[in-house]
Amino acid sequence: MWLLIVIIILIVFITSIKQINEYERGILFNFGKFKKILQPGWKIVLPIFQSYQKIDIRTKAVDVPEQEAITKDNVSIRINAVIYYKIFDAGKAICEVENFNYAVGQLAQTTMRNIVGSVTLDELLSEREKISSEICTVIDKATDPWGIQVENVELKDVSLPEEMKRVIAKVAEAEREKMAVITKSKGEIEAAENLREAAALMGSVPGALHLRTLSTLNDISSDQSNTIIFAVPIEVLNAIDGLSKKEK
Repeated sequence: MWLLIVIIILIVFITSIKQINEYERGILFNFGKFKKILQPGWKIVLPIFQSYQKIDIRTKAVDVPEQEAITKDNVSIRINAVIYYKIFDAGKAICEVENFNYAVGQLAQTTMRNIVGSVTLDELLSEREKISSEICTVIDKATDPWGIQVENVELKDVSLPEEMKRVIAKVAEAEREKMAVITKSKGEIEAAENLREAAALMGSVPGALHLRTLSTLNDISSDQSNTIIFAVPIEVLNAIDGLSKKEK
């Protein structure tokens, strides 16, 4: 009889030993009431009188399914994201919300649609980090009572309708053409300024214009198929005629 009792006690004692790993925390209940949080190691949980639940406190990544949203400027898009969060209070994560993983995912979907609806498409495409930070702040504030800390939110992809992609491509092409015209006009202005300065310099130095003319003739005379008609100033002709008479 005593042997049977000892065996029963030994079995109960062995089954009462619970192991909690370093990355886990245990929530202990006495008669269904929250007692305390169990730290890593071997713990005694008495059958019938006590119960416990383990919870993983490592950082979790939740993939938010693709959501359809409408931006502030009435553009329909599809967007998805990933949320990184961890539990800082295991007791609240179990006692305050039924399924914290599902709750965080649903909250993220709603928050993402609301914030995307408050910005324009251009802002969404150009300020993704800022919008991700806003979503993270809103979710983190809402999950504090659940003992959950949201560490980061990353927008993974923004899908646009095909017609909108074509419109954006046309806008980008028009913008590039605009920049090309502006650059060309700036170049023409600079060239005109340089020509004006060169003309002023040549006009102030005697013979400079003639030297420039001769240099240009030398450049174009390399092609034998060209016929060059060159207007010589009357002063040059008179000087040449004077030299000829002196030689005679």
